Amino acid sequence: MSSEFNPVITDCGIADYRSMLARQRELFAELVGRKRRGEPVEHEYLLLLEHNDVITCGRHANHANLLVSADRLGSMGIEVVEIERGGDITYHGPGQLVVYPIIDLSLHGLGVRDYVSLLEESVIRTIARWGVIGERIDGATGVWIGKGTPEERKICAIGVRCSRYITMHGLALNVNTDLSKFKLINPCGFIDKGVTSMQKEHGHVVDMTEVKNVFREQFLNLF
Repeated sequence: MSSEFNPVITDCGIADYRSMLARQRELFAELVGRKRRGEPVEHEYLLLLEHNDVITCGRHANHANLLVSADRLGSMGIEVVEIERGGDITYHGPGQLVVYPIIDLSLHGLGVRDYVSLLEESVIRTIARWGVIGERIDGATGVWIGKGTPEERKICAIGVRCSRYITMHGLALNVNTDLSKFKLINPCGFIDKGVTSMQKEHGHVVDMTEVKNVFREQFLNLF
């Protein structure tokens, strides 16, 4: 990996999904364009935020995993957005830390699988600060609690897009998330596993600003 990693880091607060998708695409296009022209990538980016209520469907989403009607979602103020990341269907909302790295993996000697593993490790180290033990499960991207038990439950979803080694999309860590919203879907297509949050596992509301700071520290250290 490179010896220096100094991305432009932006805390976007609580943000509308479509506006942040447009922002990601703008930054992604900037970096991809530079690579196509043979120009050096001058800046990489790390966006940290929470979203308003939204359900997103990745490239390989099975729409049978959306368990309620569009009318019901509309009455709840929840939009469904089709996007270009990998993965199936997921929910984003307040109390969930969403992280979008827009970076050039080739600058850091990383392939996509290594990069996803690095995202998982960043989350595992972050939640450990609150005594929450996160693990990986073979064949199931993300970070899980209760590995190997009947109560396996997901605390962090990961879905990325990569072109010319430039990344977009990223991860969603349930911090103080309203977990009842996941009943609207089969999260990430799973019907036999649950979801959880740092608040539920820790037993108390967790300070989002502190989680952002710890994640940023762990993510940068791993690079």
